[in-house]
Amino acid sequence: MKDQRPRLNISARHEVWPLKNPFVISRGAKTAANVVVATVSDGTHTGRGESVPYAHYGETVEGVIAAIEGAQFYDRMDLQKQLPPGAARNALDCALWDLEAKQQGTTVADWAGGGPLLPLLTAFTLSLGTPAELAAAARAVPHLPLLKLKLGGEGDPERMLAVRAARPDARLIVDANEAWTPDMLIPFLQAAASAGVELIEQPLPAGNDDALLGLPRPHKIAICADESVHTAADLPKLGLRYSAVNIKLDKAGGLTAANDLLQAARNQNFKVMIGSMVATSLAVAPAFILAQHADWVDLDGPLLLAQDRAPGFSIHNGMMSPPAGGLWG
Repeated sequence: MKDQRPRLNISARHEVWPLKNPFVISRGAKTAANVVVATVSDGTHTGRGESVPYAHYGETVEGVIAAIEGAQFYDRMDLQKQLPPGAARNALDCALWDLEAKQQGTTVADWAGGGPLLPLLTAFTLSLGTPAELAAAARAVPHLPLLKLKLGGEGDPERMLAVRAARPDARLIVDANEAWTPDMLIPFLQAAASAGVELIEQPLPAGNDDALLGLPRPHKIAICADESVHTAADLPKLGLRYSAVNIKLDKAGGLTAANDLLQAARNQNFKVMIGSMVATSLAVAPAFILAQHADWVDLDGPLLLAQDRAPGFSIHNGMMSPPAGGLWG
């Protein structure tokens, strides 16, 4: 029988959002957030979703736009079968959540049964630099209580200890972005313990992390999978290596799959960080719903932009207030 449901109008566009300062990680630097915004309309209501194509996963802006505009699906659940996890499905999935909430005359938070959204503390990211540069960056934000350091391999113990000396009051988490080698693990973990670090993201390259098996973890520092986890299907092989997972909608392929990952992670006793790529408040809004159930929140993308879209998140002293109506969901 021919499907009688009205066809949705789908479009996608590339937007460039300059950053306040260059953002540097172990794999390179960037000066702007290149995002893709998907728009889905039923002729009466319109939903939007934002994603960030990530070259590390073989994605390009052009490829993501082509995948969005060429997608054929009946509804949000059918979309999960038609597109693989990644930025294209994320933008479409979030746009469909936005559309469905508007069609129902409610909000995504209420419709999903999560209750009212509460303010959350987000980490603020200090991009990779010398120990002195990171210490200066940490001192420049004395009002922010949770700092995330981008690390790069050699010199990381000095970086962590320099930031701790500069900000003895701050909570610290760090992200190595796959830059460590197995021989660095023990001494670098000891330095992290001395610096009072509570979580280390992805110290080793994804798929090359067997050295984490049985690794002593001083002071129970959480070792968090980032590049090693995209969807719930990745969890079974992580349990003896990692104690936490970083859930990002761009990796999972949208709010639908990210929520599945969150539930599976909790069921398998992982702690959870909710993160995002560097993007605007439109990309952060769906992740903020999941972040209500996270141990760590890393949704500071809007703070890194020279200017965010309006309306956007209000972030004061690291506390994110629920977004105003008109942004998403």
